[in-house]
Amino acid sequence: MKKTVIAALVFANCMATAEPVKNVYFGDTHLHSSYSFDAFLNNNHSADPDTAYRWAKGQPVIHPYNRTRVQINTPLDFLVVSDHAEMLGVMRAVRNDKFEGEDLGWWGSLNRWYAFRLMNQAIDDDTGLQFFGQFLPKNPSNNGHGDPVKDPSNNISDLSIFGDTTKTSTIAWHDIIDAAERHNDPGTFTSLLGWEWSSIPLGANLHRIVISPDGADKGKQFLPYGSDKSQYPEDLWQWLDETQERTGTRFLAIPHNSNISKGYMFDDTTLRGQPIDADYARRRIKWEPIVEMTQIKGDSETRSEFSPNDEFADFENYDHYIQQGQTGYSPSEADFIRPALKKGLSIGQKVGVNPYKFGLIGSTDAHSGLSSSEEGNFWGKMAKDSTPETKERWGISPISSNGWNMSASGVAAVWATENTREGIYAAFKRKEVYATSGPRLRVQMFAGWDFPKNAVMSEDFSNIGNQYGVPMGGDLIATDADSKAPSFLIRAVKDPVDANLDRVQVVKGWIDSSGQKQEKVYNVAWSDGRKLDADGQLPEVGNTVDLSSGRYTNTIGQSELAVLWVDPDFNPEHSAFYYTRVLQIPTPRNGLLDSLALELDEPPRGPKTIQERAYTSPIWYQSQ
Repeated sequence: MKKTVIAALVFANCMATAEPVKNVYFGDTHLHSSYSFDAFLNNNHSADPDTAYRWAKGQPVIHPYNRTRVQINTPLDFLVVSDHAEMLGVMRAVRNDKFEGEDLGWWGSLNRWYAFRLMNQAIDDDTGLQFFGQFLPKNPSNNGHGDPVKDPSNNISDLSIFGDTTKTSTIAWHDIIDAAERHNDPGTFTSLLGWEWSSIPLGANLHRIVISPDGADKGKQFLPYGSDKSQYPEDLWQWLDETQERTGTRFLAIPHNSNISKGYMFDDTTLRGQPIDADYARRRIKWEPIVEMTQIKGDSETRSEFSPNDEFADFENYDHYIQQGQTGYSPSEADFIRPALKKGLSIGQKVGVNPYKFGLIGSTDAHSGLSSSEEGNFWGKMAKDSTPETKERWGISPISSNGWNMSASGVAAVWATENTREGIYAAFKRKEVYATSGPRLRVQMFAGWDFPKNAVMSEDFSNIGNQYGVPMGGDLIATDADSKAPSFLIRAVKDPVDANLDRVQVVKGWIDSSGQKQEKVYNVAWSDGRKLDADGQLPEVGNTVDLSSGRYTNTIGQSELAVLWVDPDFNPEHSAFYYTRVLQIPTPRNGLLDSLALELDEPPRGPKTIQERAYTSPIWYQSQ
């Protein structure tokens, strides 16, 4: 009897401390429909939010440009239709003769009629891309990295000729909300409300995706805040704060494409050029707990200029700004996420708060209404990219981007207790999320001081990880008793319908005793019995891609890799971050497939093969 009572007490204690069961869900937080002005001007006239949700859920839809039947291979678990707040629904309404605007008087109405005529003519002549260019920065000068918003050359075209677009945009926003409500199916498929705030001073991409887990009752109490109201992120945060207070709506914002931010996204100062203080750092991390690591316009992890010892640093580089001419690309450490994570440690030591303590996700930024991140089922960024023979894909000018530059990426993965708005939003807030470049890789990472020896192969991997450590996105706190190095419990499983795994790596960044920022990439698990050399480098896994057919085989690599890794260079006095990067074996890139279909000798741009990957959110070690 006594043994039974003791056993019951032990079991009850374990149940009380056990984490809720979490599953991984895959989605896209960044997708544009025909309600976005640039999507509409670039030949997406029909893929509305309803089309976007039907595609994401696995249903066949009609492509908005080539008019063929298309269908995603692996459906998503959640989706955010995030159309631009600026001119929301306006181009679509003008084209369909449903624009609702105020009386501008005789002269204003004539100007607006002329603008509408030019827009419709551009659509009829298939020159919407050129018309769209009128709304981009025009050959901005280098302002010495001062405040780009106040710079005299920040001459984005004035949209006031359209007059007050509030009524038209409100109708569009309510349509978007209604579509999300129709398709939200708790436990099966989740739709979250969202939009894009598209600040682009001097062609510097400072865009944020804003999302909310709340529904129509709250969403219809406001109109999305756009960069036409302000181009400063602090003003966006202020609006989010005030709107949350007024309506009870919850929000978070997700920066994207820092890789083309001209050194402003993760700078040492605010956009106004003021030093980052604790108040700014708290506001930023409150509203921006996650960032977009990878998408169609390239990858934002790092580059070889900033990580010279990382052989996988130059992944899907995208060397083009969003401006007329797109010339003069010059990468900065402040554009990329790994340097930003290191900078955040340094700023945190100075002001007491780390403004760049964020989790990582991927998403597409597709403007076709189709969240297409699958390499062999990629439909481009704009609707017209779906047809390889169009001039967008044939153009090979070295100073401009086109379909050949685009990456079939990415996907947001979340570890959540349920596939609902509440569950996914909670995962975003606690940063238990990760990014993939497209495949549905299943990745887990925990950090702790004393994992059981059998944890790697245990069927209870997740519970052990949570019981003895902290998951991705968490903090590992040093105590007086913790003098040994931390351990990392990591498992990666291949996408069931995609390629095998090459290796698992841990990326570490820290501030050394002299205050210098440091980084190192460790190979911690790998396939095919390869051996590390004296420098910790691993031989290449090989390549099975047939360049004449665009096919590959899974005769190399491994379906699953798991490891319990201990940091061999740990110093308890150095604050640090760790994240996991998982690489697949090489597979065909979308440019190779297009060039084979067109019978070209090789793609005009980009590599023929790609090593798809996943990046977990970091775990931060906090020294005493």
